[in-house]
Amino acid sequence: MPGLLSLSLKRISPFVLGLLLTQPALSDSNSESSEQQTSGPSADTAPQGRLPLRELRNFTEIFERIRSSYVEEVDDKTLLEYAINGMLTSLDPHSVYLQPEAFSDLQESTSGKFGGLGIEVGMEDGLIRVVTPIDDTPAQKAGIKSGDLIVTLDGEAVMGMNLSDAVDRMRGEPGSEITLEIRRANEKELLTFTLERAEIKVASVRTETLSGGIGYVRITQFQEKTGPELNKAINQWTSAPEPLNGLILDLRNNPGGVLDAAVEVTDVFIDDGLIVYTQGRAANSELRFSATEQTSAADIPVVVLINGGSASASEIVAGALQDHQRAVIVGTRSFGKGSVQSVLPITEEKAIKLTTARYFTPNGRSIQAQGIKPDIWVEQSEVTPYERRVYKESDLHGHLKNQDGRPQSDNDNAQAKDQAEDKTISSNELLKQDFQLYEAHTLLRGVTILSPQMAKQKAESKTEPKTTAAQNDQ
Repeated sequence: MPGLLSLSLKRISPFVLGLLLTQPALSDSNSESSEQQTSGPSADTAPQGRLPLRELRNFTEIFERIRSSYVEEVDDKTLLEYAINGMLTSLDPHSVYLQPEAFSDLQESTSGKFGGLGIEVGMEDGLIRVVTPIDDTPAQKAGIKSGDLIVTLDGEAVMGMNLSDAVDRMRGEPGSEITLEIRRANEKELLTFTLERAEIKVASVRTETLSGGIGYVRITQFQEKTGPELNKAINQWTSAPEPLNGLILDLRNNPGGVLDAAVEVTDVFIDDGLIVYTQGRAANSELRFSATEQTSAADIPVVVLINGGSASASEIVAGALQDHQRAVIVGTRSFGKGSVQSVLPITEEKAIKLTTARYFTPNGRSIQAQGIKPDIWVEQSEVTPYERRVYKESDLHGHLKNQDGRPQSDNDNAQAKDQAEDKTISSNELLKQDFQLYEAHTLLRGVTILSPQMAKQKAESKTEPKTTAAQNDQ
């Protein structure tokens, strides 16, 4: 066996030879010492911290076979990079080897500006699955949907491509075109989309004021400035003359982003307690994040919208607010990405993105492959109100007059005001096109109506026992 080892070593590259010879603790499962340890590790495993010599022999043998027999010549550097990439991508869908361009793209995406189609993707069964299209991008405007499977890129099958290669093909100069063939659930034929690439500038926080004093906040991606932008928007609302009666936090199709940003967003709504914690093998992967007392929306009723495109940092926020009973979660079950990726630089231009921990909600729930289940399940659809003539008592000839002392004109004005408000709600484009948002808005309107009554009842209930006791003493 030693002779066979020396024969193999003569044929492999100097780089791999150096790797083998500089390891002080190789485990040779076929050596005499290993054969005598009948109660020790199996022949296919090595003690912790020691490299398995048999597997290293297999690697060097395969490496040499490829160098000498593959149909086209491949240099050693490329083969070793392929080996590294395969080692990482085989671990899970989110671990990857970041070459200079991919490393730069990752840094750009967390800052909110990058080029391409505006589509968040992942690998599934050799195909590229759309996690979510980003708002106001070529992918979203063309009708790409969360859950779509990309089958071909410019006519070339994606089967066999790694994720980095597929992403590289979708990126390109703004104005250039790319054709995607997509497999979609409940569609018999492949769908074809021709998209024009654009410079993608992602606005992390978008706000709008809905009727009834309801604020709407759409977070498209968690970036470095997401927390401050959200605080700024809420402070503008709360300092306005009109009261802020409730807030809808829209995290649908939000693929996640920076963990610290998710913590900052959650901290806007709670002033005490755990937000999220992580657990991993390395000591520095054990992290805990808690709320601070400085919060700008501690008492505002909140509804959080989620769906199958809500992933990672979005699930951290939704899970924390749900565990603290601080918000009502509305929509459909989230994506279920409960793992943490750390970017570990190898050189100034290269890095690995490695899954290093799982994260847990304050109540200890792991969301990995499970997702967040909404408190109120609402499927997406369009709101389609229809008009019809409804006759009321006041329309009948000879109806009795109201005896409250108000002129008929006042009653007519009040009715007209109610109709105008209802028309404003139904004509709001966001609410009209988005049933989940419509339901969230309706829920918050109900809370706005009930909250003063509940507060009044609570205040009265506190004084009733004292009054009864005083009466008993008399």
